[in-house]
Amino acid sequence: MELTNIPHLASSSSFFFSSCRWCHRSRRRTGRAVITALAAGSRCSADSACPEPIEQQNIDNLSGPANTQCYRRRDFAAVALLPFLLPHVDMASAADSYDGSIIQNGVRNVLSKVKAAGVLRLVFHDAGTFDISDKSGGMNGSIIYEADRPENAGLSKSLKILRKAKEGIDQVQQVSWADLIAVAGAEAVALCGGPEIPIRLGRLDSSTADPTGKLPEETLDVVALKTSFRKKGFSTQEMVVLSGAHTIGGKGFGNPNAFDNAYFKALLEKPRPTSSGMPIGLPTDWALTEDDECLRWINIYAEDQDKFFADFRDAYTKLVNSGASWRAA
Repeated sequence: MELTNIPHLASSSSFFFSSCRWCHRSRRRTGRAVITALAAGSRCSADSACPEPIEQQNIDNLSGPANTQCYRRRDFAAVALLPFLLPHVDMASAADSYDGSIIQNGVRNVLSKVKAAGVLRLVFHDAGTFDISDKSGGMNGSIIYEADRPENAGLSKSLKILRKAKEGIDQVQQVSWADLIAVAGAEAVALCGGPEIPIRLGRLDSSTADPTGKLPEETLDVVALKTSFRKKGFSTQEMVVLSGAHTIGGKGFGNPNAFDNAYFKALLEKPRPTSSGMPIGLPTDWALTEDDECLRWINIYAEDQDKFFADFRDAYTKLVNSGASWRAA
């Protein structure tokens, strides 16, 4: 997966930052290149008001004065973790850079194919609160405050997995929940054989939960489903391709650990496939087959997995950028 830093999209391999600054170094880097965001990123300084959840407290501030080494003696323990999080980045440069591959490798240390579906579901439930009419909700990490809602049942396990990754990453460089979840979802897709998805970094986190009732219910008919996605700024085609994420996990669409187009092939089967005598999938999955426009895209993706992968990559990128607030350039 390719990770990109603001403001540019540069290769490196959907919470609590405010008044911040970055460490700068004047000399030119040598050896392996790492991505930095010196002109665009920000890191909370000691005197900034950065609300933190419990799991973020007691993290050493790794920032330092400009044109100096960006870690002190008390930071050596954090820097020592770099070989485990980022084997291919030199230690001196990684301490003062917002390097996306540190996030990527931190996620890889805790992610497995069995856990991939739950992590990908986190993305949809965080970003899916976006409302295009007032720009509220979206990819802002507020899901950490919303895990007890009925629609988010089961997501606490996935949050626990990513919290473990975050604890390690934060000792090297702080990462927002929004960025972490966006990266983790893309890693989940790639791990299961899906497309590589570039992720722009620099999202800010919300300090409060998003309003309730923003996620589409699993029992919606196709008309209501299309309306719900349209309110989030997504077309019918984007709704269908994003629904293809149900190809992984326990919904019964082929191999639960393989990201492929089996979901769309199953939707075209007649009679509808079952598992242990029970219908597979959600009511909203089958609602798609009752609409001619949706059915056209289902047929396209069932016949062309490469097309599915390309369109899913684009729709996922749009999803994890929906409603996001970004660090100032």
